[in-house]
Amino acid sequence: MTMTTKPKSAKPKKKLSPEDNLSLLAKAIIANAGVGIYVVQHGKFVYVSELYQKITGYKVKELIGKNSLTNIYPDDKEKVRNQAIRCLKKESFKPYEYRFVRKNNEIMWVLETITSIEYNGERATLGSFMDITERKNMEEAFRQSEGKYRTILENIQEGYFEVDLAGNFTFFNDSMCRIAGVNREELTGVNYRQFSNQEMSKKAFKAFNKVYNTGEPTEGFDWEIIREDSTKRYIEASVSLRKDSSNRPIGFKGVIRDITERKRIEQELNHMATHDALTGLPNRAMFSQLLNHAIQSAHRNKKQLAVLFIDLDRFKTINDSLGHDAGDQLLQEMALRFQQSLRTVDIVSRMGGDEFVIMIEDVNDLNQTATLAHKILTTTIKPMVLRGEECRVTASIGISIYPRDGEDEQSLMKNADIAMYFAKEQGKNNYQFYSTDIQSVANERLSIETNLRCALERNEFFLNYQAQLDFRTGMITGVEALLRWNNPYLGSITPTQFIPVAEETGLIVSIGRWVLKTACAQNVAWQRQGLPPVCMAVNLSLRQLIDDNLLRDIRTILEESGMAPNFLELEITESTVMHNPTRLIAVLNKIKEMGVRLAIDDFGTGYSSLAQIKHFPIDTLKVDRSFIRNLPQDTENKAITEAVIILGKNLKLTVVAEGVETKEQENFLREQICDQMQGFYFSKPIAPDQFAELLRKHKSHPKKKTK
Repeated sequence: MTMTTKPKSAKPKKKLSPEDNLSLLAKAIIANAGVGIYVVQHGKFVYVSELYQKITGYKVKELIGKNSLTNIYPDDKEKVRNQAIRCLKKESFKPYEYRFVRKNNEIMWVLETITSIEYNGERATLGSFMDITERKNMEEAFRQSEGKYRTILENIQEGYFEVDLAGNFTFFNDSMCRIAGVNREELTGVNYRQFSNQEMSKKAFKAFNKVYNTGEPTEGFDWEIIREDSTKRYIEASVSLRKDSSNRPIGFKGVIRDITERKRIEQELNHMATHDALTGLPNRAMFSQLLNHAIQSAHRNKKQLAVLFIDLDRFKTINDSLGHDAGDQLLQEMALRFQQSLRTVDIVSRMGGDEFVIMIEDVNDLNQTATLAHKILTTTIKPMVLRGEECRVTASIGISIYPRDGEDEQSLMKNADIAMYFAKEQGKNNYQFYSTDIQSVANERLSIETNLRCALERNEFFLNYQAQLDFRTGMITGVEALLRWNNPYLGSITPTQFIPVAEETGLIVSIGRWVLKTACAQNVAWQRQGLPPVCMAVNLSLRQLIDDNLLRDIRTILEESGMAPNFLELEITESTVMHNPTRLIAVLNKIKEMGVRLAIDDFGTGYSSLAQIKHFPIDTLKVDRSFIRNLPQDTENKAITEAVIILGKNLKLTVVAEGVETKEQENFLREQICDQMQGFYFSKPIAPDQFAELLRKHKSHPKKKTK
């Protein structure tokens, strides 16, 4: 029989009272509260939780019965004591922060909440104690970071701003105030529109609105602001959206840079790129744009427009003789005169050098353009003082009309240029309208210039010689060297055709040097043939007179040829020497010191007065052929010729009459006791060998020639 034993029954658990259950619940809450709990009565700890011990590093035995203020950071003890007093008085208060010294002497920040309770029948303080050191460290780091941020904002040159969605300023740095020209009080709450005109406000609104709609920042849009003192500043703004913690737009923030100086420089550079630096007029590039725009407008509205191409006559001579500063002054004066002659809607531009061009829109008829051209000629010729010298220049004007003479910029400019050169060939100081007739003239001039540049190298020039006859002895005492040009393609070109081109291009200097060298060598060659010596007359242009190498060239040519200086006579026109008397008379004096003779050619056609002639170091006066042509019938020319001969005699000068072609002219001049004559009546310009033969035949008094 198996025997079993009956298990002992477990003792029933003791049923807890509600008070005990409440105590267990309180302990559980305290253990899981995440904060240290303590009770202070009469200023001493009577209870501390395990977490409080863990947080502070102190054990229960080190705290219970100890003064609760013992481990408080000294500077914060008074604040904590006052909070405890208020708590016991049941006054309202909020959680507060203070510093606590842990057992390891680390200073920690705590957030504490206290309340008054009944403990063992007496009032006590219950406190919850939370370690917030990490948070405080983060706040301090943020505060320092924010301080650095604000310091940076206040020290940068750029202006920083924040505005609400309506555009009112809510935050900004000092640079923002400086750029806007206001102080902080004046800028706070002000709308950005206050600093802009209507157009700029619309531009700024579009930029802000784009940022709001897209959420994307915008960079570098220009913005012109107007400050309270009415001055304008140009700024460049970069704007982005400001959002709250819920990612909702609450305004805008941005950085602005004052780019006023940059704008000024850009404007100056743009002006320099489109305007002439000397005169301030639109340059070639700018004029091209304006003309193209005007052509399009004229085409749409079926209107005419005119282009006037202007070239200043004799500018190069003034520039070379008086210096570039004087030339610049002249160009500036001309630019001002042209502007004053035009309407405000008309355009005048400097092409470069001494070339200007004018554009006139809405031309109704050609008379309107002709009147303007005449007005420009009149204002151009007015005298001006340059470096103490009174100077005059004239202008040659070529005119083309849209659409008659061209429907594009290139055609109008080219044809106006062609017409201008035709005006020069017509004697300068005039205007010419373009026509198909002058196109051939322009082509001819271009061909002359092209071939002229190679004429010296190809030996295409030669000299003819025209004798000068002495009235008293009947002997040939002088001869003038006359330049001729024969081109294999163009044939024989007259001096009136190619000399002006040579002067304008500057080729006259090298050509003139060749003429002087050839003439001197020929004169010596005749003397070596046993022929009587004669004075060789050679013409000098103004361009040659102002050439720095002229004196050296004369000296060298005389030495190389072996010709005595007194057998060389250099002829200059009256208008040439009057161009700049002070400088040119000095040059003439140096030539005179070499022993070379000097003559004034075409006397009576220039601007000199009889009183000025005595200051010229000259030996000969040559009466211009225009006064001889109708002698003795023309009473005016007769009187002028008589006056010139008398003047020459009084100044002890040799007087030579040019262009003598008739017996009547010879008889009149002989009666007036003119010294010499030159012209077809005695001899045409002839080749060197022919002149040698003529010279042999006139070793004695020649017979009088009949008509």
